[in-house]
Amino acid sequence: QVQLVESGGDLVQPGGSLRLSCAASGSIFSIARMGWYRQAPGKQRELVATITSGGTTNYADSVKGRFTISRDNAKNTVYLQMNSLKPEDTAVYYCNADIRTFDMSFKTYWGQGTQVTVSS
Repeated sequence: QVQLVESGGDLVQPGGSLRLSCAASGSIFSIARMGWYRQAPGKQRELVATITSGGTTNYADSVKGRFTISRDNAKNTVYLQMNSLKPEDTAVYYCNADIRTFDMSFKTYWGQGTQVTVSS
């Protein structure tokens, strides 16, 4: 069994910052790509940022220059530093990870989501 648990979501004013964390636990042999997605009310879930096991990153155009994804492989944790937040960043943020477990199966796992609200 594998679990991804996000934390760090909150209510923040426009221009503010937040740091999200997502820790993976369970029967983990290795983790390849990790990423953050978000879903605003009435909209489809969209990619925010991804990071490979080697540290290569990819960002949605809407967050480039404002958000930074990073990971701690020793802790099986991925982070999302969000700066200069805008009201349009309001969404539920989900992390996911491509994980190989000790039985050698490989699949994508999702967290339960954490709410980020940007409002004055």
